[in-house]
Amino acid sequence: MIVRNETAADIEAITEITIAAFKTLPISNHTEQFIIKALRAANVLTVSLVAEVDGKVVGHVAFSPVTISDNTTGWYGLGPVSVSPEYHKQGIGKALINKGLSLLKESGASGCALVGDPGYYKRFGFRNYPELIHEGIPREVFVALPFTGNVPRGIMEFHEGFRATK
Repeated sequence: MIVRNETAADIEAITEITIAAFKTLPISNHTEQFIIKALRAANVLTVSLVAEVDGKVVGHVAFSPVTISDNTTGWYGLGPVSVSPEYHKQGIGKALINKGLSLLKESGASGCALVGDPGYYKRFGFRNYPELIHEGIPREVFVALPFTGNVPRGIMEFHEGFRATK
């Protein structure tokens, strides 16, 4: 498996993988492919990585800047992350996330947050911080990972691209 930056040639595969990965998830609004497209169009995909197996793109992860009401800067949102269903449970998602987090840290980022399964993301160090809130999202599925030890106090919002529906 190779993890690398996305290229323009990967865009169609990323869309297909994202649709397939979220197709059967009941918690999904099935707009993840539109979110990635909107983030790309807004030029805010700070880190966008693909995983290749035997020359075929089988996974993708996106990281984009977030805003926090206390004016903390340098924080990013993780997501969407997608792996082709036939490649699940092979460590592809883990490799994508670890590489993305590493690149963010190397760039001087302060932290990362996401909405997802806390049981899965705790392996990367994510956890719930009561002082950091995402309005309208159940607290238990909103988790963060400070890189510097400082946790912002306030309301976090993902880029407006996360509201894309087409």
